[in-house]
Amino acid sequence: MAAATHAPTPPGSLKRIVAASLIGTTIEWYDFFLYGSAAALVFNTLFFPAADPLVGTLIAFVTYAIGFAARPLGGVVFGHFGDKIGRKKLLVVSLLMMGGATFAMGLLPTYETIGVGAPILLTVLRLVQGFALGGEWGGAVLIVSEHGDDRHRGFWASWPQAGAPGGNLLATGVLALLAAFQSEAAFQSWGWRVPFLLSGVLVVIGLWIRVTVSESPVFLAAQAKAEAAAAQGVKEQAPVVEVFRRSWREVLAAIGTRFGENISYYILTSFLLVYVTAHLELPKSTALNAVLIGSAVHFVTIPLWGALSDRVGRRPVTLIGSVGMAVWAFVFFGLVDSESFPVITLAVTAGLLLHGAMYGPQAAFISEMFDTKVRYSGASMGSQLASIVAGALAPIIAVELLKDYDSSTPVSLYLCLAAVITTLTVAVTRETRGRDLARTRHEQKSGGASATGSAHSTGSANSADSVAVAGDSA
Repeated sequence: MAAATHAPTPPGSLKRIVAASLIGTTIEWYDFFLYGSAAALVFNTLFFPAADPLVGTLIAFVTYAIGFAARPLGGVVFGHFGDKIGRKKLLVVSLLMMGGATFAMGLLPTYETIGVGAPILLTVLRLVQGFALGGEWGGAVLIVSEHGDDRHRGFWASWPQAGAPGGNLLATGVLALLAAFQSEAAFQSWGWRVPFLLSGVLVVIGLWIRVTVSESPVFLAAQAKAEAAAAQGVKEQAPVVEVFRRSWREVLAAIGTRFGENISYYILTSFLLVYVTAHLELPKSTALNAVLIGSAVHFVTIPLWGALSDRVGRRPVTLIGSVGMAVWAFVFFGLVDSESFPVITLAVTAGLLLHGAMYGPQAAFISEMFDTKVRYSGASMGSQLASIVAGALAPIIAVELLKDYDSSTPVSLYLCLAAVITTLTVAVTRETRGRDLARTRHEQKSGGASATGSAHSTGSANSADSVAVAGDSA
């Protein structure tokens, strides 16, 4: 029986899909990072008052971490339905959940007004944020990866990744603008609410763009194949079960690949705000503006790293970032301790450049590790499980180390160790560049026909590079 085929997505349509994913992820990351910045700047006093500023900040970051704890659950739920009914529908749901929770945060009464109810409500909304973001990343990068061709996937799939610094840029920019034109009292009283309420407007714009994109042709072909098999009495297990049964090595590889990237990002951005204001006792605008400039450079260079991975491979580019970050961990705080704004900006910008080398190829790298029928579940679980052991704990561990040792050296050691873990993981993971996403791993290894035909890809010359971790026999 001849395999069904589809034509590659036209460049104009692909650009619209990339734009929809980028704008959506930018808005979702804006919402998520806004909480991180607010936790470092105002939530410690408005919702978690304590005698010691660092203790209040630490408690605020605990609720920040709770959002990460909800992300794997969101990854499982969104991944399951994303693999069953499609990527597009779940991306619309995730955007609505995230935007609604963020908007509601801007309306919350503070501890002074209703007491313990304030941090409880804030924590619940943070859980909703984390749940939504757990499903966002996998869907956004997959809908781009599965529309694009194999030769340029690293470049196109890196654009949704740029939504992270884009969202941080937007969140930090709004906060920096308010801090510049408001008194400290006004910002503490009502100014901090403005960026949260602004999320409502951004979500309407994001939804208008996101509902116009088409569903992934690779997913539609796999769904048709699954329906035909079901009609013949073949029963498939739930995607999450299938992932842990056949692709657990890839899940571990995804976690390790994200480990150093995740930790480094939150230390370079969220923890920096605490370090500069509480430890160095500099104005918060110093850290905000440094992150603002660094995020702008980060946003522009992530797609360049993705494009480079299309030429030399996902592994070499990721290793540039992880090895570089292991070294930069000890340079970074030395530069920040200079208390010079230009030097602090240089430290943040260089660190984010190295982070981008890990982050840019990551969307394509992880997407290429899994087969279509479990790709949303596998990519989401690998990514979001890393968020618990890495990103969720990074600001908490860093603040605790700073509080206990009154020195940045333990934080540097922590960051270096995280980068080494990613380096070792990537070193033992096989290259994925050039994989035809329409073909299963079994078809890829045996050279069998894909479910969607060879028309999907013109660049599978490197498809012999399997997606599995070395030694995978699945």
